[in-house]
Amino acid sequence: MAVTVRTLDNFIGGEWVASTGESVRAVVSPVTGETLAEAPDASAEDVGRAVAAARAAQPKWAALSAWERAKICHAIADLIDERRADFAHELSLEQGKPYAAEALGDIDETAENFRIAAEDVKRMETAIIPSQDPNKRILTFRKPNGVYAGITPWNFPTLIPVELIAPGIAVGNTVVMKPSEWTPIAMANFMQIMADAGLPDGVVNVVYGGGDVGERLVTHPDVDCVGFVGSHPTAEKIVRAAGLKRSLIEASGNGPVVVCEDADLERAAQGAVFGGFFCAGQVCCATERVLVHEGVHDSFLDEVLRAAAAWRLGDPFDDSTLVGPMNNEPTAAKMDRHLEDAVDKGANIVLGGSRAGDRPTRLYYEPTVVTDVGVDTLINQQETFGPIVPLIRVRSDEEALAVANDSHLGLQAAVYTSSLKRAFQYVDNLRVGNVVVNDSTDYWEAHEPFGGASGTQSGWGRIGGRYTMLDMSDLRTVVLDVGGLD
Repeated sequence: MAVTVRTLDNFIGGEWVASTGESVRAVVSPVTGETLAEAPDASAEDVGRAVAAARAAQPKWAALSAWERAKICHAIADLIDERRADFAHELSLEQGKPYAAEALGDIDETAENFRIAAEDVKRMETAIIPSQDPNKRILTFRKPNGVYAGITPWNFPTLIPVELIAPGIAVGNTVVMKPSEWTPIAMANFMQIMADAGLPDGVVNVVYGGGDVGERLVTHPDVDCVGFVGSHPTAEKIVRAAGLKRSLIEASGNGPVVVCEDADLERAAQGAVFGGFFCAGQVCCATERVLVHEGVHDSFLDEVLRAAAAWRLGDPFDDSTLVGPMNNEPTAAKMDRHLEDAVDKGANIVLGGSRAGDRPTRLYYEPTVVTDVGVDTLINQQETFGPIVPLIRVRSDEEALAVANDSHLGLQAAVYTSSLKRAFQYVDNLRVGNVVVNDSTDYWEAHEPFGGASGTQSGWGRIGGRYTMLDMSDLRTVVLDVGGLD
């Protein structure tokens, strides 16, 4: 049955408004190959109108009490729950992730982020500071930063936007979102839910397009701050364009998993495979490389292949499917290049290694396991972002740390060991923002702080609960002289 092709409108000041941009992008399903929608690129005029709407709405929205903003956040979460099945279905069709195994969970966590924001904003306590002057009282409180440009990727096209939107609006900011050009339908559906739940006009606005639209938005003089999640090359462009504007940046990862000689190998294999294959490996904290002590390498490989057998590639709407298609051709082509480079340099593909040829699109990539991966390979040096578990042999903890840290990226790492002392050796010395001990690099809780380590190109600030609120608000200090007052 043919899918109806819709034309996406911008959402500006509480209304769906036709774009005045001249170019149009087709949104094609990686699942079926059918065109789902057309998304016109926003013009400079469109961007200006959206920013103006956010600017006009911000003082009124910030003037509401935390409880009033929290009530609207809860209402949004409730309506997400009510429309859960349809929301998840369209997410799977557009993004490619399995409906039962992933998309429904994405929608549930999208709602949960609003609930977390609603409750956390009520408890944004700040300090009262003693003064050296007995007539002075020093008070602090938090103020919203203003108008945000939000730019988000295609791998979690409801969940990642809400990681900026929910805490951002809860503390009183307004937002102009530019979703990825690969998955704009999810943002359109999400915006409709927020509007139907009673979000005031102008608090969240949406424009569509690629890098040119993003640059117009980031450099607009009435945009105060930028929130970005995506690749590190794009992050660098955004930061250069934004200049001195406040920014919250979560960029690429190259998640190392360290399997020590004393690890529970079955558990480590299950975690590495989950981290490698979940969302077809298209996760910023995915298992990008597995550093395995040479003494347990072969036994660990056996466990990996045993665990990998359960990860069935197939139709995202089949409940038995755990791996759906990759989202887009540029990402799949990068997987091709990384595998070819690794094999040319001596690696061995022991499972998968190519695109499935009997599918509706060429984006269905076989879950892949590679051994004897060298440190000189693209797999080790860059973020592959595909369904891959690559094994690199190491001879010691010192070598594992050196290989893990020899990267320009530093988001989340995992370490498998039965030694608490060894675990803390890695916790203290891995150059990443987050370390998971004895679980997958893909381990995640919505309220925990997540972000890049200093000295890497993985960004700054923290995504997750109240920690994002701290980044998206400013501390205001008041010194009050009470001497002589009645």
